[in-house]
Amino acid sequence: MQPINFDSVLDTIIERDTRYHREAYLFLRGALDYVQKPIAKARKLEMCHITGQQLTEGIRAYAIDQFGPMAMMVLNEWGIHRCEDFGELVFNMVDQGLLSKTDTDSRDDFKNGYDFFDAFRKPFIPASRQKVAQPEERPQKS
Repeated sequence: MQPINFDSVLDTIIERDTRYHREAYLFLRGALDYVQKPIAKARKLEMCHITGQQLTEGIRAYAIDQFGPMAMMVLNEWGIHRCEDFGELVFNMVDQGLLSKTDTDSRDDFKNGYDFFDAFRKPFIPASRQKVAQPEERPQKS
């Protein structure tokens, strides 16, 4: 069996679904490693399955770790505006054989996740400014 060429398969995904930037998929790949390593280490396993909820929380932590207060802006630039977008990225990769899933995994696992403003912007707003909601700073949900 010939090994999968990640970049080639990624080209195919991007041709079929233009909603997301290439960097979004590369970021997701890094986020998966970020989430899996401590779980695998604790269980003394090489790789383990993670749920959509575990992944979205791990993505939040990874994005803040990588981009700090710019995390939401970077994700938005790549076409990611809500947790459901993470599910679309994951299942685009599953459909092309870059990731695997269990019979119980679905895009719905990524629905009703966190609010991007609360997850990525609020941690960096000074406490004195968080008391009074600033409507002009909070983007409208689409």
